[in-house]
Amino acid sequence: MESIFHEKQEGSLCAQHCLNNLLQGEYFSPVELSSIAHQLDEEERMRMAEGGVTSEDYRTFLQQPSGNMDDSGFFSIQWFNLNSLLTGPELISDTYLALFLAQLQQEGYSIFVVKGDLPDCEADQLLQMIRSNRCIDQNLLEKN
Repeated sequence: MESIFHEKQEGSLCAQHCLNNLLQGEYFSPVELSSIAHQLDEEERMRMAEGGVTSEDYRTFLQQPSGNMDDSGFFSIQWFNLNSLLTGPELISDTYLALFLAQLQQEGYSIFVVKGDLPDCEADQLLQMIRSNRCIDQNLLEKN
């Protein structure tokens, strides 16, 4: 099995090991993922500022920890099934992603990875709201 790349997980760097194993190579390091997360944080801060830096939403946003990473090595990455035969995009959980991609590959589908600077879109704002709601739900669960 030497021809199959496998990176054993160290610490809590699940996203790094998941991505590298999925892509079959050492593509991401903790430093690179941290840099990407910080870039996303800055982009989110700039988008939130567009609503006014004195708004309650903006001040609340600044007080929250990053939704893209934390000190333990957790990195939040969103995956979507954009199959044009579907009625709309489907959000894919991290847990389901590997199984989903393996099934697509077995069925002969093409899988494309899009990297680089992408244009702004409403989906980014929607994901931020979903991520914020998940944090609120998690905080409520922790308090109960």
